[in-house]
Parts: sequence; structure tokens; C-alpha cells
Amino acid sequence: MIYEIDGVLVSEDLLREPFACSILHCKGACCEEGDLGAPLEESELSLIQQDLDQIKAYLPTEAVRVIEEQGFYERAPDGEAVTQTLNGRACVFAKRDAHGHWQCGIEQAWKDGQTAFRKPLSCHLYPIRVTSLRGGGEALNYDRWNICEPACNPRNHRGLPMYKFLRVALERKYGSAWYQQLEDLASVLPEQG
Repeated sequence: MIYEIDGVLVSEDLLREPFACSILHCKGACCEEGDLGAPLEESELSLIQQDLDQIKAYLPTEAVRVIEEQGFYERAPDGEAVTQTLNGRACVFAKRDAHGHWQCGIEQAWKDGQTAFRKPLSCHLYPIRVTSLRGGGEALNYDRWNICEPACNPRNHRGLPMYKFLRVALERKYGSAWYQQLEDLASVLPEQG
């Protein structure tokens, strides 16, 4: 079932499916796996660019070299901006921590107060993918991927629904009033059977 909130189509999966990211289990595989880097909104390009020097301090030497030689993003075949990758694998902003988990260098710079930009919305919202609609508006869908199976196991997080786990990201994208409408919608779903 699909619902609409202020021009945004929302898949019922986001309201019902359990999800809570578990980096201890997946080791941040979404930073490394996939065909392309993370999708970037056009508005995010200038935000990253303005603090790129500070962000580079949190990245491995090889990533800094790639950014300096090729830039921090490229265009996908459909024209969408995506983060550059290292050898077609890991996002150029990803780095491994001491435990072998992938971490976001942009987000670490944000935590340390070196940038006002937290991380790409596509990463913050994952596994929700945002699709622009031809007539205007957007659609939010659940991008099911086997690397996220531990995050989908209700035993790992007491069945927390995806929209609740991703509240901060959804409010960052659409605002708290929109999120409240989403919560209101989710609260009546069980009554509908």
C-alpha cells in the first residue's frame, strides 16, 4: 500500500517493517558494496565542497588522492551525482575504524564540529531510497538488501519500525511537522488491519 503526505508517497513497508542498523553485524558494508557511490542531492555538492579540506583530514591517504585527482563526486549514467569510489568499491568518504567497520569521514568531521554537513541524506536515510516523481513530489521506498538482514531481525531491536529508527533523517529531509503526520498515519494502520 502507498500513502501520500504533502506530495511524498510513502510505502507501507516503511511504517511496518522492523529495522535498526547494526554496524556490529554488517560492519558498514553499505559504504563499500554496490555499483556506484552514494547518491548526492545537488544542494549537497556545495555543502561538501565548502568544508572539503576539513573533511579530508578524516580520510585515508588514498581517498584524499582520488578526491584531488578526480573530485569527490561523479555522474551516474542517469546524470545523478554520486560520491566517487575507490577502485569502484568503497565510497571515497568511507574509512575503516580499528575494528574493521566502515565509518563516514564526513560524519566524523561533523561530530567533531569541523563541518555543519552531517552526511549525504541518501546515507542517513538508508535503507529508504528517495525517487523524484515526474509530475513533482517524491516517493520513499524500502531498498531491501541482504547486507541489512541483521538490521531487519526484530530480535535485535524489539521490532522497532523503520520510520522510527530513521526519525532524525526523515525530519532532516522533510521537517518535524511532516514526520508527525507520518507517525499519525502509522498509528492508525493497525486499526485498518
